[in-house]
Amino acid sequence: MRTKENNESLISPHLSLSSFEMGRDDVNVVCTYGKISIWFGRQVPDVVIGQIFLGIAKIDQAAVHELDIICDFDEITEFESNGYVLVSYARSKEGYRTTFHVPFSSKKALFNLAGSVTRELKNENTVVDCYWTGDDSDIMRLYEELSNIEDWKIKNIHYKEDLKDKSNE
Repeated sequence: MRTKENNESLISPHLSLSSFEMGRDDVNVVCTYGKISIWFGRQVPDVVIGQIFLGIAKIDQAAVHELDIICDFDEITEFESNGYVLVSYARSKEGYRTTFHVPFSSKKALFNLAGSVTRELKNENTVVDCYWTGDDSDIMRLYEELSNIEDWKIKNIHYKEDLKDKSNE
């Protein structure tokens, strides 16, 4: 296991972080300052899905996942009772086009989000985007939190300067 000093040296203090990619073979987490994008492979265990969502919640309770759903009007209250927060809705030909926020401050909402991801994974790989206000230290704290997951590792670190260098080539 890494010591705190080793973890702090993973991100260069002299460079501005662009993205930090971590995970294992069946899950990939890419963190930037405004967004966490999580790719779940079909074989990822349910417990790992839960560990990732709870890990994000532990670091940033203000994080949210935005969910767009077309549903019947009566189903809107079902989603709200699952901890989802209705942001907008409009009538459409197919039903009601709704946007919900899944707040990471609500364990009930996270439990339901994890269940929905598990159901999606029966058919195909899935991606969940979360919006947060994390910075370099939050990204390192998230890595530290998620490194308790078996086989968790750093996959890639990109700095803003790296992107400038590549565009000049």
